[in-house]
Amino acid sequence: MIIGLTGGIAAGKNESAKYFIESFGAYNIDADEISHEITKKGMPSLNELVESLGRSILYPDGGLDRKKLAGIIFSDKKIKLRVEKILHAYIISRINEIISRYRDENMILVNAPLLFEAGMDRICDKTVVVWVPYYVQLKRLVTRDKLNVRQAKERIDSQMPVSKKLELADFVIDNSGSKEDLKRNIKNLYKLLTSG
Repeated sequence: MIIGLTGGIAAGKNESAKYFIESFGAYNIDADEISHEITKKGMPSLNELVESLGRSILYPDGGLDRKKLAGIIFSDKKIKLRVEKILHAYIISRINEIISRYRDENMILVNAPLLFEAGMDRICDKTVVVWVPYYVQLKRLVTRDKLNVRQAKERIDSQMPVSKKLELADFVIDNSGSKEDLKRNIKNLYKLLTSG
């Protein structure tokens, strides 16, 4: 079974993935990790980004300056879409490769912040959104990424609205409580996913 796992920024998607892995042996495909992997120095996707945005997104050694790129894409929707178009093709291709290699696993997680935006939900049997109220998300993001409130709001607002993700998802995990609550919610969800 292929489960698409997503959620708004700082909602607890990776924490949820960790519980799926530890408790149920899910095989985790992390789209963020793949994004890092495919934008290393010399990779074709990094070369495409440089062609599109210029060398200012690179460190002097030719590596990608992620902080600089993030600053650009979170303040300009057109550039964000351009960057996503370049990266999503490479990410989806790599995810499909991994899925075909691990097809025999009991449960494969496609752990992706932009699951619906990139159309990755089409390769999943079921989709799950990790949800927290906006004020919790904002507070966690400010703390986690050491951003000011304006920067945090920009990042949240640059993503598909959580309300839309909730509409598209097959299941929702509420992560507004404690870690124990989250574990319990995931355990209940696992029962639902495997009961059929």
